[in-house]
Amino acid sequence: MKGLDLAGGFFAAHGAPLIRERFGHLEGRIAAGLVGLGSDCLGFDDEYSRDHDWGPGFCLWLNRSDYEAHGASLALAYQGLPQSFEGAARETSAWGEGRVGVFEIGAFYRRFLGRGDAPETLFDWLRLDENSLSVCTSGEVFRDPLGEFSAIRDKLLDYYPDDVRIAKIAARCMAVGQSGQYNFLRSLWRRDHFAAQYAEVKFCADAISLVHLLNRSYAPYYKWLMRSVARLPLLGEFVGEKISALVACGDCEEKRAFIDEICAAVVCALQAEGLSDSGSVFLADHGPVVHERIADPALRALDVWIG
Repeated sequence: MKGLDLAGGFFAAHGAPLIRERFGHLEGRIAAGLVGLGSDCLGFDDEYSRDHDWGPGFCLWLNRSDYEAHGASLALAYQGLPQSFEGAARETSAWGEGRVGVFEIGAFYRRFLGRGDAPETLFDWLRLDENSLSVCTSGEVFRDPLGEFSAIRDKLLDYYPDDVRIAKIAARCMAVGQSGQYNFLRSLWRRDHFAAQYAEVKFCADAISLVHLLNRSYAPYYKWLMRSVARLPLLGEFVGEKISALVACGDCEEKRAFIDEICAAVVCALQAEGLSDSGSVFLADHGPVVHERIADPALRALDVWIG
């Protein structure tokens, strides 16, 4: 059973009755679900995930006034729930505390975003870490009668404002072209194998991030990048297969060919969306062209590498 399904079943069997029977006055005010850190929230959990920070559990979210009045008693009641469900017990590591339980809505978002609400300005959005946005939009909300938790989450799910997305696409074009099409081979020619391997891995990570941006999807924690990109409709399966082949092969010319194939496919996607009209095969040449599509003058005035 997947962790998200386990959480939903555990809440239905034990969480909902707890709220109804002991906190009935809050039944129309408590949001519940499983959102946040962990492979289970992304749906990537497997048999290897179950040795730590996996198992029955869910999140309960209250607004500030309700949390101040009832958070401690609700948390104490949550701790009294069964420690196992459907044959699974939760194993919490030294770093895994605080993934499930009772939370104040603003504090939950502040933990990941540095703020207790959705970003407001373009520059607020630009500063946010992509993985943190992935964390806050992962998982599932089982119920949210007041809609306060989901109001913030829905704004995040609406994705970056167009200008921010374009700025990030431009910056990734620069990074992907520099690491993969430029520095990788130059490092090999210098026999700097560390730099070459670093450039290869950076190319792969930035290319996957770029494909996520093209699909309007937040790229998750690095461990799940390959699984995540394979789900994406635009270039996801293609780029995932090419990167798998790239990192598995040992021949430098084959690696360069895979890099060029990935970059060529991205160029076609940029042109199809109208983000670039450049005919260059070097992806970094497309960065400034994409950047010029930014409508906001203050954001467009930033360096093309910022994103």
